[in-house]
Amino acid sequence: MNILALILGGLLGTLLRYGLSLWIPAAGAFPLPILIINWAGCLFLGWLFTVATIRKLPPSVRIGAGTGFTGAFTTFSTFTVQTVDAIHTGHVAVALAYFLASLIGGLLMAWAGVSLGQKMRSPKAGEPV
Repeated sequence: MNILALILGGLLGTLLRYGLSLWIPAAGAFPLPILIINWAGCLFLGWLFTVATIRKLPPSVRIGAGTGFTGAFTTFSTFTVQTVDAIHTGHVAVALAYFLASLIGGLLMAWAGVSLGQKMRSPKAGEPV
C-alpha cells in the first residue's frame, strides 16, 4: 500500500508542479514559478506533518502525501540549478534574492504550515469547537 501511495502521490505532485510552472508568469530572470511552488510545498509539508501526528494518519497517507506528492511537487534541485545559472549568466543580485527568498520564505511557510496544523487539532473534552 505504501508503494502505491508513493507512486500516486508522486504522479499528482509532478503533474501539479508542471501545470503551475506553466501557469505562473515568469518574472524576467527571477524564477518566480519555482519559488512559489517550493513555498507552497513548505507550507503543505509543515501542515501535513503536524496534522499527521495529531490525527495519527496512516503511514501510507504520510508517505503518499509527504514523500510522494510533496517530494515530486517541490524541487530543490531546480532551485539550486537556477541559482547557479543566474550567477553564471551575470544575474548575481537575482541569484542572491532568489536564494534568500527561497530559504527565508521556505522556513516561514513551513512555520505557517505547522501553525495551521496545530490549530486543526481535535478539541479537548468540554472545549468549544
